[in-house]
Amino acid sequence: GISYAKLANLPPIIGLCESLTLAFPIDSSFVPPMIYAVLGSSRHLGIGPVSVASLIIGSELSQSVSPDTQTELYVSLAFTTTLFAGLLQTGLGIFRLGFIIDFLSKATLTGFMAGAAVIVILQQLKGLFGITHFTKQMQIIPVLKSVIHEEKEQWTWQTVVICLSFLALLLVARQVSAKKPKLFWVSALAPLTSVIISTLVVFILRSKLQKVATIGKLPEGVNPSSLHKLYFHGPYLSVAIKTGILAGVLSLTEGIAVGRTCASMNNYQIDGNKEMIAIGAMNVCGCLCSCYVVSGGFARSAVNYNAGAKTAFSNVVMALAILITLLFLMPLFYYTPNAVLAAIITSAVIGFIDVKAAYNLWKLDKLDFLISMCSFFGVLFISVPIGLAIAVGISLLKIILNVSRPFTSELGNIPGTRIYRNLSCYNNARRVPAFLILTIESPIYFANSMYLQERIIRWIREEEQRIQETGDAILKCVILDITAVTNIDSSGIEMLYQLKRTMDRSLLHLVLVNPVAIVMERLQNSKFLATFDARGLYLTIGEAVSDVSSSWRN
Repeated sequence: GISYAKLANLPPIIGLCESLTLAFPIDSSFVPPMIYAVLGSSRHLGIGPVSVASLIIGSELSQSVSPDTQTELYVSLAFTTTLFAGLLQTGLGIFRLGFIIDFLSKATLTGFMAGAAVIVILQQLKGLFGITHFTKQMQIIPVLKSVIHEEKEQWTWQTVVICLSFLALLLVARQVSAKKPKLFWVSALAPLTSVIISTLVVFILRSKLQKVATIGKLPEGVNPSSLHKLYFHGPYLSVAIKTGILAGVLSLTEGIAVGRTCASMNNYQIDGNKEMIAIGAMNVCGCLCSCYVVSGGFARSAVNYNAGAKTAFSNVVMALAILITLLFLMPLFYYTPNAVLAAIITSAVIGFIDVKAAYNLWKLDKLDFLISMCSFFGVLFISVPIGLAIAVGISLLKIILNVSRPFTSELGNIPGTRIYRNLSCYNNARRVPAFLILTIESPIYFANSMYLQERIIRWIREEEQRIQETGDAILKCVILDITAVTNIDSSGIEMLYQLKRTMDRSLLHLVLVNPVAIVMERLQNSKFLATFDARGLYLTIGEAVSDVSSSWRN
């Protein structure tokens, strides 16, 4: 909690109150965990601040307001950002608009998370080298310039040693837990162990480690209500709204993804819309009790799952420990070095750089790989929202391309059967003399109807040319297998009218095979089927070939 609050450029106490107020009823506020207990559907989701939301808040707000010189305004904007994130999430759930987050594809998130992780790690160079004057920009070039060309800064080797030592400890602990899942507690306890050991070292050697920056004094007790700190008037309101939308969508995506993963591993289902309402309600209430954007985190949920948690009550147990810490143990953090917080953040996000996933995208789908790289480099060199917007834009173009250029193929018969398969995929499939059998594997809409008409006519011309070259039986019938056509609009029906007229002029017999219910209903309502004779519609390709062939013989 402290580390993620630092990542968001917020006071460390907010990170602890974040965990507390999300899991235990205090003060007179509406407590987020109680709302989640009523509205949520996941049994293992660990609620708290997450790295993605912390990064978004830290990067976007700090570009407009300095967290050092305008602390009060910055904190107010963070709480207001949380309010707008919660309202967005709740609205998506109420109006059942959860499909919107599905536009953040696996490829987009892979690149985004990797780019965000690199930015977070670079930002931790401040803690690694003990730099006090560090750039507020989040792009890779300004950060590197801040590290390399800052002549006035004196790097402290003690800080470097502390950061690298505990980073190595955390990474080793992660590897141990990854190889032996039963030792999950090794990775789970590593951050706390690092804080305790580093704090003791700095305390004991404080006379020799005076240049090592520490957290310093933290206020004891629970944060008061933050209702009066919400920012609704002024020049920075648009910044809070934009940041809230971005942080809300990404944190919601992470929370639902984690919830679904835990549910699938335990053979139960979660309701996506209920999760949106629950997470949104938590954030709306959280902004009133000194919390910033929260969601279900990978690390917390993994600890919950591996520890054998069965319900969300595990958050209450966590809250009791945090409550005790807030009330009695805050002075112990005085000598905790900032370097160890940098190490904790770095170890937490380094797993987001998934090289294997990027390599798999390259092997499976080059366009998905391009989307991932656009997201990655956009986040690194431009900004977080623009990088994400570029990736989402390319993803939408991919969808449009797939819809407007649907897959069609020519089918052939498997000898000795009544099975018909793609000629380019099955070497033993054979063409049926006098027949051209095509399949369309997409709904027929206004966006692709003209393309399909042109593509089918081109199939016919190519088949007639092949027949002239090989001397096969003349083409008499074209069969369209529309089993995979799940829908059709007026433009699609008009295309079929034009296609049939074109084929009638060419003395070719058009046959449709196995339309689904909604397509059949619309073809009947449009009177298109009235233009067919008795041999124009069949349930299977085999029936169509057999019946039409027998009519020719008769």
